[in-house]
Amino acid sequence: MNGDAKTVLIIGAGPAGLTAAFELLGGHGGGQGAYKPIVFEADSQAGGISRTVNYKGNRIDIGGHRFFSKSDWVMDWWQNVLPLEQSVQGTAVDIRYQNRRHAFQARHGAPVDPDAVMLVRTRLSRIFFNRRFFKYPISLSFETLANLGPARTVRIGLSYLRAMLFPRPEKSLEDFLINRFGRELYLTFFKSYTEKVWGVACTDISPEWGAQRIKGLSIGKALLHMLKKPFLGESIEAQKGEQTSLIERFLYPKHGPGQMWEQVAERVQERGGEIHYRHRVVGLEVKDGTIGALRVLDEDTGEIRRVPGDYVISSMPIKDLVAGLDPPAPANVREIAANLPYRDFIIVGVLVSGMRPHAGTSTGTHSHMPPDNWIYVQESDVLVGRLQVFNNWSPAMVADQDHVWLGLEYFCSEGDALWGRSDEDLKQLAVSELAKLGLADEKDCLDAVVIRMPKAYPAYFGSYARFSEVRAYLDQIDNLYLIGRNGMHRYNNQDHSMLTAREAVASIVEGRTDKTALWSVNTEQDYHEERSR
Repeated sequence: MNGDAKTVLIIGAGPAGLTAAFELLGGHGGGQGAYKPIVFEADSQAGGISRTVNYKGNRIDIGGHRFFSKSDWVMDWWQNVLPLEQSVQGTAVDIRYQNRRHAFQARHGAPVDPDAVMLVRTRLSRIFFNRRFFKYPISLSFETLANLGPARTVRIGLSYLRAMLFPRPEKSLEDFLINRFGRELYLTFFKSYTEKVWGVACTDISPEWGAQRIKGLSIGKALLHMLKKPFLGESIEAQKGEQTSLIERFLYPKHGPGQMWEQVAERVQERGGEIHYRHRVVGLEVKDGTIGALRVLDEDTGEIRRVPGDYVISSMPIKDLVAGLDPPAPANVREIAANLPYRDFIIVGVLVSGMRPHAGTSTGTHSHMPPDNWIYVQESDVLVGRLQVFNNWSPAMVADQDHVWLGLEYFCSEGDALWGRSDEDLKQLAVSELAKLGLADEKDCLDAVVIRMPKAYPAYFGSYARFSEVRAYLDQIDNLYLIGRNGMHRYNNQDHSMLTAREAVASIVEGRTDKTALWSVNTEQDYHEERSR
C-alpha cells in the first residue's frame, strides 16, 4: 500500500461497502495503491442483509438473493469472485453475455474449489391464495384461470381493460398497480400482501416504490413473456431483455449470498484494506463542507475513537447518519431524517421432516417439498408474508437432504407487538401457521431459529415525501458519497447497490463532487447501466 495513499472511510460491509473497498484497491484488475479503504461494520460478519446465517449446518438467506443483473459489469464481477461450478462449464447450460462465452477457469491456476462456486438455478416463485398456488408473476395459463374461476377471470379481464382505457393519475402505489394490472387483479393478488409488508395502506405509499421494484411489469408484459418463452432458449443472456421479475434462471453461491461477500472481504484485507467488525459509527465531524473524521464505537470494549479520513462512503441508514452529524444538520433535515420510515424483518427458520401432500407442492419425493424458491402468502388469516424453501436455492443450504429447511418471513416495525415477541413465541407462531395453511404438521417440525433484521426495507411514505431536502443537504458535503439501500434510502437490489459503489469510487478517482450520477442508478425503467460498462 502506498504510504501517500488517501484514506477512504467506508461505513458498512454489505454489498455496497465491500464493492467500494474492493474497487478502490483496483477491483479484479488489481494494482491500485492510491487509496486505503477502512471499513467499519456494526455486525460481526460481512454481507449486511445479504449475509448468510449458519444454524447447525442449515443456512439462511435473509430475504432471498438471486444473482442476476442486466449489467455485464456486475455479472463479470460476481463470477470473478465465485466461478461457475465445474460441471456446468462446457455443458448445454451456456452462460453468455456481451456476445462472448464465459468459461471461468480456476483462480491462480489451481483447480476450482467445488465449494466456492456459483450454481445455475431455476427460478420459481408462486402466490399462495385461497389455499391454492398461482404462478408469480401472474401468467394467463389454464391453471391460473381454473384456480380463479370463470366469474373472477371475467372481472379481472374487464377491470384490466378499463385500466388500459382510463388510466388513473398515479398519486399512490394503489394507482400504480391498478394501472398495470386492473383493480380486480390488484385486490386479488397485490393489496393485502403489500399492506402486510409495509404496514400501511397502498394509498399511503408513493408510486415511486412501484417504479423502483416493479418497473415495467404488467399483464401485457406477462402475456408477451408467455408467448416468447418457447423461443428464449436456456442461456442467461437470452433473458437480458426480460423484466427483472420475469427472470427464470439465475446464479447462486453454493453456500448462500454471504459466501460471496465473505470472499470479497478476504480479498480486501489481503490487499491491505481494513475491515473492523462490531464497530459502529456514532459521529461524523463536519467542517467547511467536508467530513474530517468519524467517531467509531468499538462494541466489544465500549471505546469511542476518532478516525480521520480524506473521503467517506456511507451505506449506513440515513436516519442514523444525519443524527450523527457534528455540528448538527439544519432542523428541517434532522426532522425529516429522524422520521424516515423503515420496515423491519423477522425470519423464522423451521426444519421439517416432511410437508403435507398438497396440490402443487409435491416434487415426487417422500418429503413433498414444494419446488419454489419462495412462496408469497396472500392469506389474511396468517401473519407470515413469505415462505422460502432453502433446499431449492442450493442443496448445500440444508445439512440433511431428507429434511426440508424453510424460512417464514414476517414484516414488522421495530418495537411493535410482533417485533417484541420472544423467540419461543415466534417459533411457535411459525409452526402453527404452517399447520394452519395446510403445508406441514406441527409434529413434523424438528427445530427452529429466529433472526431479526432491523431497517431491512427503506419505506416510501411518511416523511419520505420531503426526502429531497435531506438529499440536497447531504449532497453538498463534498467528500461524502451515499451508496446502497439504506445509504440512499432506496429499495435497491444488491446489483444496484454495487453500481452505486462503483460510481462513488469513480467520482473519488476523477475528483467529482457532483452526486447526480450516483442517484441515477436504478431510476429508469431499465437499468441505466445495462448496455455498456
